[in-house]
Amino acid sequence: MRSDDARPTLGAAIYLSAAFAVAGYFTFAAVQGNHGLFQRIETEAEIAELTRTRDRLAAELAEMENRTRRMSDDYLDLDLLDQQARDILGWMRPDEVVVR
Repeated sequence: MRSDDARPTLGAAIYLSAAFAVAGYFTFAAVQGNHGLFQRIETEAEIAELTRTRDRLAAELAEMENRTRRMSDDYLDLDLLDQQARDILGWMRPDEVVVR
């Protein structure tokens, strides 16, 4: 029996080493790469945060639009006008008492 038959040849060892290196590279890229698992989790977290921000800003915009409509020439909300005059100009009625 020849000694070459007992152990793998150099070509087979190189082939296996290259196969493991390629498999390791693709595994690393699937987890850490630009489109990998960690990037996907980070992107989903960012999407959730931006969605919350969008919803908060949409609510603020709706409130501002409502206040603007209530102060327009077509529709005047006297309670809102009274509140704005009190806040901005510091006005008060003669029958009110200021508590600080």
